[in-house]
Amino acid sequence: MRYKTLSGKEIVNINNGSRLGILGQTDIELDEKTGQIKAFIIPNYGWLGMKKEGENLKIHWKDIQKIGEDMIMINQTPPNKPQI
Repeated sequence: MRYKTLSGKEIVNINNGSRLGILGQTDIELDEKTGQIKAFIIPNYGWLGMKKEGENLKIHWKDIQKIGEDMIMINQTPPNKPQI
C-alpha cells in the first residue's frame, strides 16, 4: 500500500471513539534497516493552525486495526490509563 492511498484518511481510536486527526498532516517514523513504517506522528495544532511544541501523538503501526475507505481505526490505550 502506498502512503498516497493512506493520506487524507481520518484516524479514529476505537477504544474511546476519539478522532485523532487526518493522516495527511503527519510525520512518519521509519525503520532505517527495513524501510517499514514504525509509527505515525500527529502534531497537535492549536488556533490558526500553529503547531504546539512537545504535544505530538505517536500511533504505532501495530496499533492499527483496520484501514477503511475513509478512515483508519486504531486501538490505543491513552498513556494515563494502564492497559489490562
